Amino acid sequence: MEMGNSRLDNLVARIDARDVTIGIVGMGYVGQPLALRFSEVGFRVLGFDIDPVKVNLLNSGRSEIEHIKDEEIEKAVQNGFEATSDMARASEADTLIICVPTPLNKYREPDLSYVISSLEALLPFMRAGQIVSLESTTYPGTTEEEIVTRVEANGFVVGEDIFVVYSPEREDPGNKDFTTRTIPKVVGGHTEACLEVGNALYGSVIDSVTPVSSTKAAEMTKLLENIHRAVNIGLINEMKIVADRMGIDIFEVVDAAATKPFGFTPYYPGPGLGGHCIPIDPFYLTWKAREYGLHTRFIELSGEINRAMPEYVIGKLVKALNERRKALKGSRVLVLGIAYKKNVDDMRESPSVEIMELLRDAGAEVSYSDPHVPVFPRMREHQFELSSVALTQDALAGFDAVIMATDHERFDLDLILSHSQLIIDSRGVYREPSENVVKA
Repeated sequence: MEMGNSRLDNLVARIDARDVTIGIVGMGYVGQPLALRFSEVGFRVLGFDIDPVKVNLLNSGRSEIEHIKDEEIEKAVQNGFEATSDMARASEADTLIICVPTPLNKYREPDLSYVISSLEALLPFMRAGQIVSLESTTYPGTTEEEIVTRVEANGFVVGEDIFVVYSPEREDPGNKDFTTRTIPKVVGGHTEACLEVGNALYGSVIDSVTPVSSTKAAEMTKLLENIHRAVNIGLINEMKIVADRMGIDIFEVVDAAATKPFGFTPYYPGPGLGGHCIPIDPFYLTWKAREYGLHTRFIELSGEINRAMPEYVIGKLVKALNERRKALKGSRVLVLGIAYKKNVDDMRESPSVEIMELLRDAGAEVSYSDPHVPVFPRMREHQFELSSVALTQDALAGFDAVIMATDHERFDLDLILSHSQLIIDSRGVYREPSENVVKA
């Protein structure tokens, strides 16, 4: 045990002195900002990713993520940041921070294959004195069941040889008010020693660290954050449908309710849920709760409502076209904004893509315009051979309808309003009544 304490003390001292190499596994929306932050304060950073194209791009000082500037990557490279696909180099790193995707499979069950395959690729090269931190969102018990068991099966004692923590990511791409540094970080350790090391590691780059009693508590914290949003967005989407039927503008109602200085948080409706977190993560708890004989009704109900919103938008379009003596089949429809939220290029789980597929299936001619996504990217489950349409008077007038799916600030709302035949507004950007605007 004495050996464990000395290893702990040595590691904490080296973190304080910026004398450790930070290994980050997964160079995506979470891994890249974290790598930049560790590099910024003087750590040597090694970024692991299985995609050689991404690795070469990063090493040449560029990022494929729009809101991460190339100058930031260039500066990190000058400070010693390096990306690699060679997992054998894990032995060089003192930390292995895992930031890989945790999607759902087609049965809406957790898919931990990226986490497990990453860990198994690292394990042969791990050594005593390393920290393993999982940041991917997952169900309570994952760190214990999947990380700790595999590390200990390789002959290490967790809490003495290897320090295992769970610290959920809280990135919010495009948010100008918060950065990686200023978003408080929750940390849970497998043992007290693990927590101490985790606090030191994240405390060196994050302004405020919140320790919790276990990795399970940290895992549940992240799920609560996302479930809170999913349920409230489901509620407001349901309220939108009721208000619309009653001839009430839900956005006016939310704005009015938001003047209450206590007990109310405004959530706004939209065409569905997007991003990696909100549509997916609540179902991690739903799945795990079954093991305990529990049925998570709120989560599943809000999921049903949110998943139905793209079809609601299409329904409003069909009705509006019908009133203009047009069929959806054969109509030219422009989808405005295909990223999942405003002012970013992140397409993960975007409801806009589902709207495009519903339009295509119904026989409409589909186009899109998104200043953040010039060419429709290759996606695992969706494919369109399309490029972003430039918004001009003539282009807008040539469509039978446009759908405001994601309200990017770079859209010229006056131009769109003046020259579109029909606008299906799923984001409430047009508050004043107009003959060519239909709220959805």
